[in-house]
Amino acid sequence: MNVSESNDEAPKPLTFTLLRLLSDGKFHSGQVLATQLRLSRTSVNNALQGVERYGLALHSVRGRGYRLVNPPQWLNAPAIRHGLGQAARFFTINILESASSSNTLLMQQARQGAPSGSVLAVEWQSAGRGRIGRAWHSALGDALTFSLLWRFEGGLTSLSGLSLVVGLALLHALRKLGINDIGLKWPNDVLTSQGKLAGILIEAHGDMLGPCVVVIGIGLNLHVSPELASRIDQPASGLAQVSNELPERNGLLAALLAELADTLHVFAEQGFKAMLAEWERNHFYHGKQVTLVAPDGSQITGVVRGVNEGGELCLITTQGERVISVGELRLRGE
Repeated sequence: MNVSESNDEAPKPLTFTLLRLLSDGKFHSGQVLATQLRLSRTSVNNALQGVERYGLALHSVRGRGYRLVNPPQWLNAPAIRHGLGQAARFFTINILESASSSNTLLMQQARQGAPSGSVLAVEWQSAGRGRIGRAWHSALGDALTFSLLWRFEGGLTSLSGLSLVVGLALLHALRKLGINDIGLKWPNDVLTSQGKLAGILIEAHGDMLGPCVVVIGIGLNLHVSPELASRIDQPASGLAQVSNELPERNGLLAALLAELADTLHVFAEQGFKAMLAEWERNHFYHGKQVTLVAPDGSQITGVVRGVNEGGELCLITTQGERVISVGELRLRGE
């Protein structure tokens, strides 16, 4: 997985303030905005220059002012807690307008004693990190990018298969919202028939046999514009392509977190083996001819037989069965 990444500079705090004021989709006079914020009109104009790079469409009309054509749905911690209901007791939610990497920040907080269930959601990440160095590109408001801190008593050796379990939790949550054209890809992607919908990055710290902490980074696409798709080196998909009615962002994040809490509690008690069979039933590549690209660039071809209790891929090759712990799967011919 990775969390959202872009090489663009993050929006300035004043830009975020103005975008929030423009979130009703109506025209707002530059002079009125300047007066409201006790700024000059030049400062307002400068702060709104180049917002198109964040995937937003801003109309500027002389005599009428500025209008956002596609205003984002902003994340809101109270709304997320409300959507969680009784599950809110498991979480501490923080939202940042911009950050380099939610995983990096949350792992720093973990080392300082942040509690299990700490959530850090970011509207715009400028340097998110992903598995095998891949970048996740998204427009402002067109994705959910967040990290979840979870503490386990069983130690690092008990975490085998965790990325697969997290993928299954995302699948459960989305299906409960009526989104059914989705499946899983080993080891940490959620797919639609049109491409990658979500990715997961797991980072852990602690003792092999004692307590440990995990930071789970998740990036989930809501929209993927043609311009954005052209910047991505693999097929990508958004919820808008597989859902008749796109979930509201705060309610969606609440649904994902609630399902993650349920699934992680089961995982802590029973391990991946309790969910192995269900995971295999939802693996888009199960039984298919694939090419596996190893981190060093070498390739192995074969047929996916399944996964073992440690979450490793079992691949039938011409030389026999191979058990693989890391790599990138591609369907033959991709």
